[in-house]
Amino acid sequence: MTRITKLNYKIIVFIMGLLLVFNGGFMSVSALVSAIYRESEGFDILAASGVAVSIGAVLMYLTRNHVKELRKKEGYLIVTLGWLIMAFAGTMPYMFTGSIPNYTDAFFETMSGFTTTGASVVNDIEILPKGILFWRSMTHWIGGMGIIVLAVAILPLLGIGGMQLFAAEAPGPSADKLHPRITDTAKRLWLIYVGFTAIETVLLKIAGMGWFDAINHALSTLSTGGFSTKNASTAYWNDNPAIQWIIIVFMFIAGANFVLSYFAFKGKFNKVWRDTEFKWYSGFVVGFSVLGGTLIYLYADPSISSIDHPMVLGEMESAFRHSTFQVLAVMTTTGFVTADYTLWTPFLTIMFFGLFFLGGSAGSTSGGVKVVRHIILIRNGIMEFKRTLHPNAILPVRYNGRALQSGIVFNVLGFFILYMLSFIVGAIVLAALGLDFDTAIGGALSTLGNVGPAFGDLSPVDNFAGLPQLGKWWCSFLMLIGRLELFTVLILLTPFFWRNR
Repeated sequence: MTRITKLNYKIIVFIMGLLLVFNGGFMSVSALVSAIYRESEGFDILAASGVAVSIGAVLMYLTRNHVKELRKKEGYLIVTLGWLIMAFAGTMPYMFTGSIPNYTDAFFETMSGFTTTGASVVNDIEILPKGILFWRSMTHWIGGMGIIVLAVAILPLLGIGGMQLFAAEAPGPSADKLHPRITDTAKRLWLIYVGFTAIETVLLKIAGMGWFDAINHALSTLSTGGFSTKNASTAYWNDNPAIQWIIIVFMFIAGANFVLSYFAFKGKFNKVWRDTEFKWYSGFVVGFSVLGGTLIYLYADPSISSIDHPMVLGEMESAFRHSTFQVLAVMTTTGFVTADYTLWTPFLTIMFFGLFFLGGSAGSTSGGVKVVRHIILIRNGIMEFKRTLHPNAILPVRYNGRALQSGIVFNVLGFFILYMLSFIVGAIVLAALGLDFDTAIGGALSTLGNVGPAFGDLSPVDNFAGLPQLGKWWCSFLMLIGRLELFTVLILLTPFFWRNR
């Protein structure tokens, strides 16, 4: 006999209130930034913070007598609803200050922030108040590691276990643990995250950025987001290679599994070097960067990259710096820009189009398909050839020296099929709204993969302001399902999820 169970709605509402309190708290930090720069908008941001905290506190109070039991169903609902609640509440600083008066635009900007996509509808970023610029970067930073993981770290203090939340939020086909207790795992992840952010901030300041720009770009880099304080993005510092090389290093770190960073800090470098995904990830970065740098040096228009053909060390450095920067920006879905890669060569345009599908490592803050899934897909494809020749042989797919369970392989295959279908449907909808082929394809791929800049009218030198209103809402949906790895959101659209069984 099947046991009938109902969703624990009180705990869902309670955690939504908790997330609103978190959101309001981070808004108050942005209000403090406005106060430091003597901006009148600080009062409006503080008012937005007060509204978010008040609503959250009321929800927590009304549902304080909830049953402290969290199952997988509640986990999926909390993660998806949590991101939506954060996005809707996150529009308030934009709306209250009038920085982005159109609600559709404000929601798009906020969803782009929390999902670390970095696609913007703001035409002149530099005229925004500093408090708002900081809030844009803060939405990246919060979303980068996941506000849900942050909540997991304190849920046990409230008597609530957080394993179901972490399973729904953690990127990639599996979530490595640093510690047997999920709370300690979340705390260690955030400690590493905060530490890297602080280190990059200091290095950028030493390299020549002001403190405000350094903090904002560190927040955007570690979250693999891409929001900048400059209209030209990081191309603003094309005459300062040191700044761009620092961002390159931290984009690479942010695109790698944070668990490996923990092992590196503990001196367990063998675990880093032996990790299959890290080796492939590093190989992809080096290979594509060298290929791109060579082609830029030989064939790119000098007006785009300031490179000429004579063998001059400075020009070679510029070619490989731009190439490495853009390869990492696209592959890790950070989305920063030093040049318009769509104007280099047709071959490089196709190469970058392919990189949109690659993504960073599982356990990183990057979006996309993830390198580990590509490894499993490739190895399973090779095994299919062998199985055809030896139908009776048992030939498992191996990863990190271990045979993978068939369920993991099927999950990866299912994810990739669903990802491609989502991309195709996403592009069809954008085309139906009047976008041309390049723009529709680029827009769907960029928002689903949480990359930011795309192709066509959404190239690195353009933005998403020209999208129709429905297009912005559709792209916001694509950003959400891409950030939460498809299944977490799409499972809520199935009828069997809502059956009380």
